[in-house]
Amino acid sequence: RGTRTSTRHFSAARMALQPFDLDPTSTRSAKPGSMAPFGSKVPLAEPSWYQNLNTPYYNASHVAWRAKLRDFFEKEVEPIVDDWDKQASMNNHAACGEYVKRMYAKSAQYGILPACVGKPWPGKYTSAAEPEGYDYFHELINVDEGTRAGGGIAWAMMGGLGIGMPPVLNFGVPGDRALQDRVVRECLAGEKIICLCITEPGAGSDVANLACTAEDKGDHFLVNGNKKWITNGIYADYFTVAVRTGPPGSAHKGLSMLLIERNSSPGITTSKMDCMGVWPSGTTYIEFDNVKVPKKNVVGRVGDGFKQIMYNFNHERWLLAAQAARMARTCVEESIAFARSRRTFGKFLIEHQAIQHKIGEMARQCEGLQAWLENVTFQMNTMSKEEQNRKLGGHIALLKLSSSRVAEFCASNAMQVLGGAGYTRSGKGTKVERIYREVKAYAIPGGSEEIMLNLAAGQFGFVTRRAPDPRDKIIKQLKDELKRVQSKM
Repeated sequence: RGTRTSTRHFSAARMALQPFDLDPTSTRSAKPGSMAPFGSKVPLAEPSWYQNLNTPYYNASHVAWRAKLRDFFEKEVEPIVDDWDKQASMNNHAACGEYVKRMYAKSAQYGILPACVGKPWPGKYTSAAEPEGYDYFHELINVDEGTRAGGGIAWAMMGGLGIGMPPVLNFGVPGDRALQDRVVRECLAGEKIICLCITEPGAGSDVANLACTAEDKGDHFLVNGNKKWITNGIYADYFTVAVRTGPPGSAHKGLSMLLIERNSSPGITTSKMDCMGVWPSGTTYIEFDNVKVPKKNVVGRVGDGFKQIMYNFNHERWLLAAQAARMARTCVEESIAFARSRRTFGKFLIEHQAIQHKIGEMARQCEGLQAWLENVTFQMNTMSKEEQNRKLGGHIALLKLSSSRVAEFCASNAMQVLGGAGYTRSGKGTKVERIYREVKAYAIPGGSEEIMLNLAAGQFGFVTRRAPDPRDKIIKQLKDELKRVQSKM
């Protein structure tokens, strides 16, 4: 009683499809009852399709991919998570750097890294085998399984690659295809690390007002400025950087993106930032001081930076929502497991109705969030990227907002269920304590909750007409009076 069962206790046969329901080579949607139970036996600890419930989204290919990922993260990642987190909190950059390099290399050996950069599978740049019928649900499984160990670990292993590489893949480096080919291949092979550099000390969600400049010097750009809160920056070999190539005041029309190599670009300084959570990810402050960047390193075209940033945001926010959904579910799992084993007032904690209700509220929100996440993922599967950007911006904004609030709700309530254990950075409360200090990394980065609401309101056209502002009449009168005065001078 009160124990959890690892996936290692399920035989390979239990993890396979029931033979009478679905041909294991098929990539059709699963038929009712075709999925065998998988993962934790704690109620609601896994998404519904892990729980032997029917699904219209997943098939044999997804089942095999899920088993592969669970095996990797349980064998290679979970045993080192606690120490990795500890070393990161102590700013032991050498130890953390070794963990990052080791896990990138291991991920590449398992053929996981290509699933971090969206659809389609980047087969041109990797020898890793593509899952049959590869789609966004494969990537969703990758994100979901990778976050079971914690948000910081997910960001360390997928964060930089998942948001830094898509601009290079989607828009290319037309001036130097050899550079593009080398960078993508090295990163997908786990040999090098890339990061995305957009946010600055004075510009976060207000992307159009980025201040980092790239001054035209003929055959190269001279880059000056700072980037802040950059995931994986301290470990990165390559930087996908949003810069201002236009004149001051050019706003969104003056932005471009550059692919910058650390080793061949003197003047780059990276410093790890001390943040509230996601410590293993290496959140970084970056300074560019007269960094010479060849013009051939432009991603896409000069002046298209804002478009490229916006093009990338939906995928990034979807990734964050998927991570937050798993973190919330982990809180449910940890709460039930703890409450089943903890005795209070002569009975198990789980027997108290107040605790049952608290966990029930957490689970209710997790199930709703998962259904929404899978619906949006289905929409992504059936649309081109251009159509996604036209239709899904508001939906994904609200999904991200909901995911961060559900994760925060579940983390807070799980902390109450675990009590002192959840407040302690070791023992039975380790995961809950970690998630509790990581949830704000989902409410702020990728667009804050407030910005997500504003974005959704605009995307859905909440306001169809505006009421007249009485101040407009006064302003017009003043302007007319000013013109009359000027005409007489």
